[in-house]
Amino acid sequence: MAYSVILRRLREEKTNYKKRKLMLMGRADFITVQTSNENVLVQIHKPEFTGDKVVASAHSRFLIAKGWKGSRKNVPAAYLTGYLAGKKALSSGTKEAILYSGTRKYTQRMAAALKGVIDAGLEIPASEETFPDATRINGDHLKIKNDIAKIKSAIDSEVK
Repeated sequence: MAYSVILRRLREEKTNYKKRKLMLMGRADFITVQTSNENVLVQIHKPEFTGDKVVASAHSRFLIAKGWKGSRKNVPAAYLTGYLAGKKALSSGTKEAILYSGTRKYTQRMAAALKGVIDAGLEIPASEETFPDATRINGDHLKIKNDIAKIKSAIDSEVK
């Protein structure tokens, strides 16, 4: 009996090929949100035959230069990282996209990053009830107070 080898990315649970095929058939740009133990990375991709092209990317380390104090992986940091990625995508000509989570769960940080991309001006199909409360996005639950509006205006002035 012959043994058929399962695709490596499917075996490692990194890619859901059925979901990816449906997404690529729509030919829409897509957003990925990666959350690590220390940072958040938000990227907007354009699917192409030769591979996905990254149109815009934002990392939560960039928030430090804007005056961010505190964790770079919490909900407000994810929101601001998504906002920065959305502004970069708008300046590169992207107007709409969809969220692609792959095999990862839809978390509060992913939802906050998506809310930031939407607030930046991209059109994304998403329900408002899936986003975190405004108090969590503004960081009212944190001990360290960050001025979200000040950082958003710094991002707006940098990315036009």
